[in-house]
Amino acid sequence: MDASKKPEVWLRGPVPGIPALLQPAAHALLQSKEEVFKYTEDFSEDLLWEKPAGRASVGFHLQHITGVLDRMLTYAEGKLLSEDQFEFLGSEGEPNENRNLANLTTDFANKVDEALEVLKATPETILPEKRTVGRKKLPSTVLGLYFHAAEHSQRHVGQMLVTISVLKTG
Repeated sequence: MDASKKPEVWLRGPVPGIPALLQPAAHALLQSKEEVFKYTEDFSEDLLWEKPAGRASVGFHLQHITGVLDRMLTYAEGKLLSEDQFEFLGSEGEPNENRNLANLTTDFANKVDEALEVLKATPETILPEKRTVGRKKLPSTVLGLYFHAAEHSQRHVGQMLVTISVLKTG
């Protein structure tokens, strides 16, 4: 069945192998993955870095959701960000020859697949464990980080859809 004819991911039942308490995060990440490909299907590569009304480009949104998902997974493990992650963060929104639409959408899809494997391997008993975020070591939990990764992806996919719509009609 065509994904456009299917109900939203959360209405398709449990994602196999994902613990019950992490199903909402898995559903949101899978929904984001589907929508990224749906919304960019006929999007012009020439518009990837355009910033209508000074807002974030489609390229930025794609980089950012991939980077945030990666960072939230790192924090959930109780680790600090690596130099590579800081470098990626610092370059979000900057075009280069490797940052084309196909690479950006594939990178996000691969990061979602990685996140799903992490969710599958996460015992529900660790979800309330405390974790810290960033250099300021702001408080969170494993569950909070997974939830934020999922809802943040959904938020930026929605923003990306608006940007794409504006660019296509502009």
